[in-house]
Amino acid sequence: MREDTTTRNPRWISGIEPPPEVKTLSMTAIYERECREQPERLAQLIHAYTRNESILEEMNKLRQAASSSKPVLFVGMGASYCSSITGSIWLQSCGRSSFSVDAGEWLHYASPVWSRIALLILVTASGESAELVQLCKAKTQQPIALLCNNEASACWSSASIKLPILAGPEYGNATKTYTNATAACVAMASHITCHSWQDDAKRALDVYSDALNQVFERRSELEEFSRGAANIEVIGRGAAHGGAMIGALCIREMTGKRSAAHSGGAFRHGPLLDVTESHVAIIFALGRTAELGAKLAHDCNARGGKVILVSSEERRSNEKLLSVKVTAVPEPWEGLTSVLVPQALTLRMVEKFGAKLPPRFHYGVMEE
Repeated sequence: MREDTTTRNPRWISGIEPPPEVKTLSMTAIYERECREQPERLAQLIHAYTRNESILEEMNKLRQAASSSKPVLFVGMGASYCSSITGSIWLQSCGRSSFSVDAGEWLHYASPVWSRIALLILVTASGESAELVQLCKAKTQQPIALLCNNEASACWSSASIKLPILAGPEYGNATKTYTNATAACVAMASHITCHSWQDDAKRALDVYSDALNQVFERRSELEEFSRGAANIEVIGRGAAHGGAMIGALCIREMTGKRSAAHSGGAFRHGPLLDVTESHVAIIFALGRTAELGAKLAHDCNARGGKVILVSSEERRSNEKLLSVKVTAVPEPWEGLTSVLVPQALTLRMVEKFGAKLPPRFHYGVMEE
């Protein structure tokens, strides 16, 4: 995306001009503020998706649109694509064929198979990404649903089924938009399959705020443990794979530090081979594959690498292993709790060394 230098008629983030006091904040202050807003924004979304009549009406339209046995596709870019991973993983776990795909790849290479899906769910915080706008306007026989944080956007005006992310304006790296979009994807997938989700959401919400505070209190410890690493790799499975992807993106965009995400299986069959003393891995040992994550951490340590192991169990730390416990949540809500650790690490890194991104208060020119 090329930076838009236009000052007349700016397209404000989420269609809302920020108050003057926000425009004076540093990126570090904005990033921390938006991270700490996540529990409140998540609570608002869960309440709305449980009780708001207009949202429930759109959810019923979504279920009807997905009524055929063909696959349901989640499509996004960047952080929104990361959110979609939890949605497709959860649909698969509920017995429905579903996949997450990159919007650019689907737009340019998949048109011959567009008719072979039941429903396309576009996930976009801005609603202005060039690829998503083109997909919204594409003439297809298949229904298109939109999950978006900007009701003033081009995508919102084009979609027939519209669901809000309800994260409020976001001026830093994707934090609360990722969290709320991921939660909405769980609700949407559950509704499509007639799977009750509200009790699990409440259980996740009950621990989320405390988990955030506890992890963020350890941010100096996380930064000290990671200091000097040539690169930081973030590894997860299932919904936590989406958390790994956004976690690596957060570190890389905000700090300029080299960071990459992998699924647990992909990391074992390749990148594990080049682990050395200069390597730090953040491994999410959560959910049904937690022991696979713990085993991978052991194998990284055996090669000399350092590991931040995120788990719902108490594990002993040592000079090569930093254990971070997060309270267990029902599947697939680890897609939310997993990312708290890379978020906290990122905050300490930008507190210490400064953020590499400036705050962004209006959308730039959206290019492919």
